[in-house]
Order: sequence, then structure tokens, then C-alpha cells
Amino acid sequence: MDRRDLVRSLRWVGSRDGWRAVRAAWRRHRIDARDLPGGGAQRARVPGTACGAEALPGGGVVWFAQSSLRVRVAVGGAVFCGWDGAAPEPSYALAGECPAADTRAVLEPDKDGWRVVSERITVVVFRNGAVEFRTPGGVLLRRELPPRWWDGPGRASCWVQRARTPADAVVFGLGGRSSGPGLPAGSYRLWNTDPCAAFGPGDDPLYITMPVQFVVADGGCHLVFHDNTWDGRVSLRDGEEGAGSGHDQLGGCEVRFEGGPLRYWVMAGSPGRVLGTWTALTGRPALPPRWALGYQHARWGFGSAEEVRRVAAGYRERGMPVSALHLDIDHLDGHRIFTVDRDAFPELPVLAAELREHGTRLVSIVDPAVKAEPGLAVYDSGTAADAFVRDARGQVVRGVVWPGETVFPDFTEPRVRRWWGGLYAERLQQGFAGFWHDMNEPTSFTAFARYGEATLPRSARHSLEGRGGDHREAHNVYGLAMARAGYEALRELLPGQRPFFFSRSGWAGMQRYGGTWSGDVATGWPGLRASLALVLGLGLCGVPYSGPDVGGFHAVPSPELFVRWWQLAAYLPFFRSHSAIDGGRREPWEFGPRAEECVRAALAERVRLLPYLYTLAHLAHRTGAPYVRPLWWYEPDDRRLRSGGDAFLLGKALLVAPVLEQGATARAVRLPRGRWYDAATEAAHHGGGQVLLDAPLDRTPVLVRAGAVLPVAAEGGLLLEVWAPAPGQTGSGVVITDEGDGWEPPRVERFTSRWEHGAVVVEREGADEVGYPVRVRGLRPG
Repeated sequence: MDRRDLVRSLRWVGSRDGWRAVRAAWRRHRIDARDLPGGGAQRARVPGTACGAEALPGGGVVWFAQSSLRVRVAVGGAVFCGWDGAAPEPSYALAGECPAADTRAVLEPDKDGWRVVSERITVVVFRNGAVEFRTPGGVLLRRELPPRWWDGPGRASCWVQRARTPADAVVFGLGGRSSGPGLPAGSYRLWNTDPCAAFGPGDDPLYITMPVQFVVADGGCHLVFHDNTWDGRVSLRDGEEGAGSGHDQLGGCEVRFEGGPLRYWVMAGSPGRVLGTWTALTGRPALPPRWALGYQHARWGFGSAEEVRRVAAGYRERGMPVSALHLDIDHLDGHRIFTVDRDAFPELPVLAAELREHGTRLVSIVDPAVKAEPGLAVYDSGTAADAFVRDARGQVVRGVVWPGETVFPDFTEPRVRRWWGGLYAERLQQGFAGFWHDMNEPTSFTAFARYGEATLPRSARHSLEGRGGDHREAHNVYGLAMARAGYEALRELLPGQRPFFFSRSGWAGMQRYGGTWSGDVATGWPGLRASLALVLGLGLCGVPYSGPDVGGFHAVPSPELFVRWWQLAAYLPFFRSHSAIDGGRREPWEFGPRAEECVRAALAERVRLLPYLYTLAHLAHRTGAPYVRPLWWYEPDDRRLRSGGDAFLLGKALLVAPVLEQGATARAVRLPRGRWYDAATEAAHHGGGQVLLDAPLDRTPVLVRAGAVLPVAAEGGLLLEVWAPAPGQTGSGVVITDEGDGWEPPRVERFTSRWEHGAVVVEREGADEVGYPVRVRGLRPG
């Protein structure tokens, strides 16, 4: 904590809310000291020597002296491993029931123990409890060493599992991490955390942590997911290439949890196949309504309906379309959820209707904490429904959040989710079209938060779908369960419309309910770089719809920084500017005429690309492939591409090279193989090497893959922008369209591009006519 933060904390502690937080922190400490199991002797345990095996559908069980391992290959290719009798279910990550076993996979004896051979992975179980995962060709993907447990009377069983991967392997994922996107060696905590301050590269943990590792190496890609919601830690160690032979050349990973089952899933293949398998298991990403791919503006501190009207009018006067305006906690009555400050927003439904006439929706913030105030409708109904989290002695747990002393719904109880979901009817009556879940790690303020946990007592009791447990197990899935409550309610309240949710916190599987954003990223060039790392990492965890607060959250960006941040965000799925109440305005005209001009150009390009982005949204929903992909997505065996994280692919067609350094007017980028065209100049570049691209303040360097058939918006409708294939090559593209916000089946059209008699021609699969106007680009010599 720097001196400025310390002074701010001291002042806050002296305030009324500060003293409440001090008392809440003391209560939390006292409750945990009273109700959590105490220390005591713990006994270490390892599996011991194998003593037999039993074949079962999809694999089988190997019995050891002190444990057992179940290996089960599921239909679709994912491999489940469960120690000590752990089963795939119950699980908050899985979408619906666990997939059936692939009966073609059989457990059979092997010279080292036993093996299970499947279409995509061969699993070898050694007699000492080690497990190897190999490609069908025999290339090592991952070697798990025998796990170790620490058991004690009345305590959860802690465990650690170490693994080795090829020396060249790079690990991505683990949720929303500000380092990366390739994660450097170090330790990463698995505990969703509000940092209670602006964050930048290296700050960890943040709001969304997931035990999901996406591992990329020369020999192949794999994803490993430890299905455990408890507090844990993943430690990564660099490989020691050249240090020796055999396993000495392997990198390292250690996974440690404070309790819960030792169970995990492994899936392998190309990046697209891995994420396809992963999202088939945990749920395909929700398809946002088409308007949610437009630009959205938020501010903590609009203060009044008239200020909202003023900002909306400012965008309209400048010809800058805004798809949504977001109202933060200041529109609520005393920060109480599901209320409205009637003095500042006297006729909110009227305001929503006015904005809707101009194509702008209203989005409402929703926090989970309910003010503990008898007479408040939400509190009274929640009390009557016995909806709030209690401690081990049956007392309702209280904390401190924006409205003061608060209580917290237990979203792990189905009837509480139904009660909570019914509250969104009030938001719909106010005219809101989408919802923004905040403070749902969950956060409860504490004094000097960096030195204590700003959440509920670890001993607080939760339903956990009727199984019963405490906050140590429920904490990481609290935001996920809250998103489920809202999403399922909106499906009933508005059955003909796709819900729009994004959540600050979540866990594996959150993509099936909506997306997320960066949270309180620091204003500054490091914060800009962290924004891209977060989006790329989350995409590789199966959460494709995300983006940062443009400009950073807490401070006023320089005009140059604001422009570069806006230019990056214009190519990301969730495009929103946002700031703290003391962080300055984010309207583009506040940064001067030059900045406004640059922002206008970036927004115009975003609008032009909306048909392409909407197609990517549908592809993500169908296959799990993220909109924003690392440069190595189609060439994971290229180590040079794996080492770069400051540029990205937007779908297959575009390569975006944002400017992330102050004062830069050019930047280098390493290109994937093939021919690429500069989108501004149409100059051709040959892939496989590094190029230097001009990056004046008024544009972001963007390259287009040769042969791409790109759907873009044009006057009168949709236009196919076709970029000339390389000589002797063909290209392709897809267009997916629907009504924009409902559930009707979309229209899918596939196109190919090729040279014929010295000209570029385009054909639509299964049709004689293309059906759209075509513009051919990339015909310059060279």
C-alpha cells in the first residue's frame, strides 16, 4: 500500500462507514475463530502402490494401497480423473448432466501399470500413482506425479498435485489475470478477490479466478481443469530446456487446495477443438443481443436523469452511436438495490423510453448485498424467504457494502435463486434492458483491505444445492450462482428475448450466462496492457465476451492514452467506457478536438465491423471459439508467436496490433504464416516474420488475411469485403444473421473466394448467386 492509499484508508476508517467496516472485520474474525475447525495434527498420505484395477465403461478404477483413481473418457473426448472416489458430479462447472462415457475407451494392462486409449488422448496410470497424458502418437502432454493429502480429525483434507509439462510449454488462463497472456513463472491464488484498489500487471488475484490451465507446446495443446471451488494456488515453474534428458527437460506446475475433492478434466487437440470440448462440457457461451456489441457508456456519478440526457444528446449531436448507457449505484435510493432515487431520476421509465427511440438502452448495476433495514421491501421479503447467509449458530451474517450494514443472499440455494430472480421484474418495469453484476466476489468492506479479506466469514454456512457447506467452498462460485439466478429469471420474465448480463466475478462455466469486464483497472499504460491480457486469458478459459473500462477506472487519462485505449477496445467484444466518481468524465469530447476525431474514426470502424463481430458471437456460441484469439491460435507449434501477447486475431480474418506504449507512432508485430494486407493501405506482407507497421494517432494497425470474405456494414445493408487470395490459393468467410435479440434459428451462409481468369470471384455455398454486394480489395501489385 503506497502512502496515498494509506492516508485515504486512515480517513475512511475514521468515517461512519469506516467504523462499520472495522466492526464487520472484527465480527468476521470472531465468527471464524469460533466456528472453523481448529489446528491439530495432520497425517500425510500418498496413494501407495497399486494393488489392482477394474475396467468400467470409458475406462476404469485403479486401486492403490491408500487411495483409488477413476479414469473415465467422456463422449466428446474429455478425460475425467477422480481420486479417493471423487465423481464428476455434483459440479458447478458442468452444464447439465455429465456427458456419457465413451465405451470405445477401455482400461487395459500396460508394462508400466494400466492405460486407457481414446481417440484424442492416451492415459497411462503408473503403479506408484503417477499419471501421464499423451497424444495418440505418443507425445507427452502432461505427467501428473502421485498426489499427496494431509488429513486431520474434523478438518478438510488438503492436497497438492505436481505436474510436469514439456520445457517449451506456455500456460494461459487461470481466469482473469493481469499478467500475460502467457503466464510467467510464479504463484497464482484461486480465490476471487476485490483488490479494493486499481490494479495493473502483476496484481493478483483479481475478481475471476479459475483452476483452468490452457497449455500450449510444440507437441500439442491441452486444457486441464481442477474441478474444486475451494481456496487454492497454482504455482508455475519454467522448463529447464537443455538441462538434461528425459523428465529433466520438463516444466513444472503445482496445484494446491485447502480442501475439496481431487478431481480434474483433461482435453487435448487443436486450440479450437480444446475449447469446443471445454464449452461442450461447461456450457456454450451465451449469445448477446446484437445491440450489446455496440459501444456502451457508463459513469459512476451521472447523478441525475438530466445528466444522462445531456451525455446521450452529446453523442447524438456528434454522430457517435451509443448502444447503451449504464447506471451505477448513484441512481439507487441510498445505494439500496432494486430501488430508484426518485429525486434524481423521477421518471426512469420515461427516460428509458426516450433513449430507446434513439437506439440506446439502459443497463442497471445490481449488487448482491441487501441493506439490513426492516421496512425495505427487498430485505423484508428476503427475511421472510430465509434467503440470507447464516453463520454456524444460525445468525444472519452481516457485512458492510455501499448502503451500509448489509446481508447476503445464499445463491447456492435453488429457492433463493428463484426469490432473487423475481426481483428483476422491478428493473424491467423501470425500463432496463441489461444487467451488470458488481461486488459479487462477494465483497464486504474491511479496514485496510489489503491486509484482510474483504468478504464473508469463511465459516459462514451455505446450502450448496442442499449438500451443505461453508464459505470456503461457496466463495468462488458465489458470482456464478448469482448470474444463474438472474439469467434463469430473465428467461422466464422475457421468454422471447436473449438476456444481457455481465458479471465482475464468476467461475468456470460463467460463459453460459453472459460475460465480464476488467473491473477497476488502473489508469495508465500498464493498465492498458493488462486489459488485453485479461481478455485473451479469459477467452482461453471459455469466456469470450469481455472488455476493459476504457481509460482505466480511478484517474483521468491523458488524451493520447484515452485514444489508444479506445482504439484497442473498439476491436474487443465488450466495448465500454467507465470511470469512478472521482475519475473524470469519459465522453470523447472532454479530451479535446484531436482526440475526439481519432475516437470518432475508431467508433466508425466498430460500426462497420458489426456484422463480422455478430458472426463471431454466433461462432462463439456454437463452438466456444473466442472472438479475440492469440496469434498462435492456428499455429500453436510456433514458439515465436506463443511468446507475443501485444497483438491478437479478431476471428480468423483480422490481425489487430494495438499501440500500448506512450508516444509510439509505429510498432512491430510478428505475423502468422500466409499473406496479410494492411487494412489502411492494402499493402501486402508475407507472414512468418516480423514487420514494422505505421501507427499514427488516428488509427490502430490492422491486417487482413488474404482470401478473407469479411461481412461489413454499408449503406443499404451488408457488404462482402473480399481480400484477394494469394496466387494459387483460395479463401473463405461466413455470415451469420438473425433478428438480433431472440431465439429464432440464425441464417448461416458460407462463401469462398478464388482467382478465375485473372479476377477474384466469390461464390456462396449451395447457391447460384452471392446475394450481397461485393467489394474486392488487396489488388495492389506486390
